[in-house]
Amino acid sequence: MPNADVVIIGSGLSALITAERLSETKNVIIITKLEKTNSNSMLAQGGVAAAIGKNDHWRLHLRDTMIAGCEHNSEKAVKELVRSGPSAVKNLIATGMKFDTDRNGTICLGMEGAHGTRRILHAGGDSTGREMVSFLLKRLAGKVQIIEGEMAIELLIKNNVCFGVMTSTLEDHRKVYYASQVVLATGGCGGIYETTSNDLTVTGDGIALAYRAGAELVDLEFIQFHPTMLNTKDGSRVLISEAVRGEGAYLVTSEGRRIMVGVHDLKDLAPRDIVARAIDREVKKGNDVFLNISKILHFKERFPSISMLCEENGVKIEDGFIPVSPGAHFLMGGVKIDLNGQTSVVNLFAVGEVACSGVHGANRLASNSLLESIVFANKLALHILSLPLSHIHIPELLKNMSNSRNEPLTFLPTKEEITSQMMKNAGLIREKKGLKQVRDWLGSFLKKCQLNHIADYHRNQIEIINMLTVSWLIVTSALARTESRGGHFRSDYPHCDNEKWLKKQIVRSKARDNFNRIEHEFVGVKIK
Repeated sequence: MPNADVVIIGSGLSALITAERLSETKNVIIITKLEKTNSNSMLAQGGVAAAIGKNDHWRLHLRDTMIAGCEHNSEKAVKELVRSGPSAVKNLIATGMKFDTDRNGTICLGMEGAHGTRRILHAGGDSTGREMVSFLLKRLAGKVQIIEGEMAIELLIKNNVCFGVMTSTLEDHRKVYYASQVVLATGGCGGIYETTSNDLTVTGDGIALAYRAGAELVDLEFIQFHPTMLNTKDGSRVLISEAVRGEGAYLVTSEGRRIMVGVHDLKDLAPRDIVARAIDREVKKGNDVFLNISKILHFKERFPSISMLCEENGVKIEDGFIPVSPGAHFLMGGVKIDLNGQTSVVNLFAVGEVACSGVHGANRLASNSLLESIVFANKLALHILSLPLSHIHIPELLKNMSNSRNEPLTFLPTKEEITSQMMKNAGLIREKKGLKQVRDWLGSFLKKCQLNHIADYHRNQIEIINMLTVSWLIVTSALARTESRGGHFRSDYPHCDNEKWLKKQIVRSKARDNFNRIEHEFVGVKIK
């Protein structure tokens, strides 16, 4: 059975950055569920938010992040993100990563929702994630071992110490990897919803793994629904980047009525949860919603990937309208970590969307996820490098490991049944009756699953059990939070009007801006 200094589960941006920093002195193995290019990072059309502009400042980025997160954020984590962000991005550029520039070679900075200024770096137009992952995979070639097609099914734990991971191959054979440190970088859980922007492999596996291992979880009720998924009859997973609205597109009904006017001061660039609910209200009234892109010059050149995906799904860019609807996009909560990525289980770390440092609060600010990957993956790697060398202690727990599986479980629901129930009862709009109904439905299956050890099930069954587990955890968390905040909206608590609450925060932030500008005029005065 193979040993490694560090095993990383997942192959997105967080995993790759962590692996590269560690690979100089550590033996690193990356294990990924399908192919190394299957990750949400590869699908990221938006860019990297960083305060590198002449008129920008990390404090302004801090303000925007806190407001979008409904001030549920950990301010300490946000400060780490926005203060370290510019230098982390510049270091990445220094290694050869190329972001889009103008004719003079100056990096182009885009605008996205809830940002107070242009601070979004893009690569390949609307292919930032793909460009960054491809760049890092090239740099990692020959440095680390990447094992494809293996799904992590169980973290090996004894006395709250992690010492490895058990996987399942595509042929349902079991393998075990021992390691001094294990890093969860599995992404979020969009696959538990009927409509999602996530890669087909992202079904909450990392959350389920951590839960079964006894790791502490937090804020699972906060699910961000992206407002603008391409609305097609076959339920495509095509995302229409927020950068499109940042460049001047706006949301309209089929009659041409702008739906965000009068809803929020920032109109179409309001925080994502507010825009998503505005679209949802129109859809429930029987109205189709479109992005009017007619004001964006050279749309195909500016957004080549989106243009191609639209045309593949029968939408003609030349018409100037893209049909959209909300879809599950990002998990703000996850496995609780400190700023070094340490979970509540010794030698188990987490990074990226599967982890929760509190940096996103109740609602992630656009393009902060790739920045989170860059900043916190580097911090995690540096922390692991600082740890004293230790020998892997392997308890005698696996002597009877067998590759024989139980018979298929006929009582399990289908993935489609789970995603339909979650979209209907625990999606964009939630209320007590629906949440209790889906909680009880999910729980009835999970009780039966507890009869056997997780490794006794077939790989496809484990994926469904993971989906059931994560769905149950989200629903239970959503029932516990009796308020509306960010990505968690309870229609049965109308006194918590999130839109009005956020408007008050914007007024407060404007007052802080004025104060900050005055203080900047005095050298040496610290802004509180």
